[in-house]
Amino acid sequence: MAVKRKDAVGVVGLGIMGGAFARNLRAAGWRVIGYDIAPARRRALARAGVEIAADAGDLARRAPTIILSLPKPAALASTVAAIVKAGVPRRVVIEASTFALDDKAAAAAALRKAGHVLLDCPVSGTGIQAKVKDLVIYASGGAAEIKRLRPLFAGFSRAVHDLGAFGNGSRMKYIANLLVAIHNVASAEALVLGMKAGLPPQLVYDQIRIGAGNSRVFELRAPMMVKGRYDEPTMKVSTWQKDMDIIGRFAQAIGAPTPLFSATLPVYAAAMSMGYALEDTAATCAVLEAMAGVKRGRSKPRRAGRRPPSRRESG
Repeated sequence: MAVKRKDAVGVVGLGIMGGAFARNLRAAGWRVIGYDIAPARRRALARAGVEIAADAGDLARRAPTIILSLPKPAALASTVAAIVKAGVPRRVVIEASTFALDDKAAAAAALRKAGHVLLDCPVSGTGIQAKVKDLVIYASGGAAEIKRLRPLFAGFSRAVHDLGAFGNGSRMKYIANLLVAIHNVASAEALVLGMKAGLPPQLVYDQIRIGAGNSRVFELRAPMMVKGRYDEPTMKVSTWQKDMDIIGRFAQAIGAPTPLFSATLPVYAAAMSMGYALEDTAATCAVLEAMAGVKRGRSKPRRAGRRPPSRRESG
């Protein structure tokens, strides 16, 4: 039987993505119970009509289906431990973050031992897309549960695809994020080339968007690059570094060459060193502007960084 809106759904992790999940589910008529370690996030979601749990264990006692949107493997492990400790009947846990397969497998084993089910369901899309439910879910790990939960997935995404065995969702997410990493830096490179050639950034954006060189990432990130403003992040550079590391280690482990992906690594690292850690990954444009000697009025990063990298430092 399909899950119904009257059933409670829990969301642990109310950041950029998890907060959007909770808001959209609530707007779609679901009873949503949320938890985050950050008081400000809890208050913001409470104002949006989300019931706030005392902790992850309390949330597990109140919601038969739980969505996890967490920043680090340690947060996943502690949340799983809290669900197990709660001693509740069978729960279906939807793990929507991007983590290494070993971390997700460990979480699945711990939950299985306690009688629960973990689905590996990372999402493809940015924070901006999450706000408007323009996300694709790469679901794996349980065909029957994925089918039953389709009405729930529809509350915060535009499509869900069952990719089969547990872990296939993450494998697909790594592939998608590899392309995002490349397209993002390619977008910055194109805009900086245009600026260096004397063309206004807005003109470059307008013309690329209607031509063969366009990409979904260009459409999402280039507007920030045009403005030179990255302080409303849809994916923070610091968080993206975690994803980049996972992709790199995964590709290396299976012996897959990633020359273009590897070429982007120094650019993201430079964004970190220049103080853009808490800003959007579109800040790679600022890195390439510094390398090209392009100077224009734009906001400074929220945290002061070191000097702009030389070409040698940035690859």
